[in-house]
Amino acid sequence: MAHAPGLSAVIVDDHPAVRAGVAQWLTTGAPPIRVAASGDDVRVAWTGEGATADVVILDLHLGGPTPAINDLRRLTEAGRRVVVYSMRAADDIALQCLELGALSYLTKAEGAAHLLEAAAAAASGRACTPPSLAGALAGDRSTDRPSLSARETEVLIEWFQSESKDFVGQRLGISPRTVNTHLEHIRIKYAMSGREAPTKAALLARAIQDGLVRVDDL
Repeated sequence: MAHAPGLSAVIVDDHPAVRAGVAQWLTTGAPPIRVAASGDDVRVAWTGEGATADVVILDLHLGGPTPAINDLRRLTEAGRRVVVYSMRAADDIALQCLELGALSYLTKAEGAAHLLEAAAAAASGRACTPPSLAGALAGDRSTDRPSLSARETEVLIEWFQSESKDFVGQRLGISPRTVNTHLEHIRIKYAMSGREAPTKAALLARAIQDGLVRVDDL
C-alpha cells in the first residue's frame, strides 16, 4: 500500500528500546513517517508536536499490568487516530480497543511492514487489519455472519436512519470520526466473513439479511 506523504506520528511506550525501534521503522519507511515526539507517558501525545501528530502509536501497558484503556478512550474521544501496539495478543483486549475507537491493534510480534501499514492507514483515518487481528475480527468462522459488538450494531442502525455521520455522532454522543471507525470495523468484519459490503447500500443489505435491522425500522 502506498503511504501518503508528510505523515507524522507520536510514539507512546515505556520501553526506550521499543521507542527507538519503532522510530527507526517509521522514519526509514518508504516514504518515511516523521516522528513528531515520543515518550514513556501518554502526556507526550497531548503536548508540543505530539498534540498535532497524525497518528498515535500507543503501548497499552505503560509501566504496569493495568491496560491504559482510559488513556485510549480519551484519545479517541478527542478525535485522535490511534494504533495500539501491545505485547498482549488476547482477542478480547484487541476487540475492546477497537470498540473504543482504535483504528488498529498490533502485537509487538508483528514487524515493521505491518506497523507502517497500520500507521499510514490510521493517519488517513482508515482501519487496518494485521494478521494477529484477523481472527478476532472474524469471530466464529463456522458462520458467514460476523459478530458485531453492541456498540457497532447501535452505530450501524443509527447510520441507516440518518443522513450523515455527523448526525449519528450527535445522537450517540461520539465524534463523526469514531462513527467512521466503527463502520470501518464493521466492513472489515464482513470482508473477513467473505461478504464484502463496500457501500452503504451493500451494508444495509447485509444487515437486513442478518436480522440486524428490519425494513420497517428504516
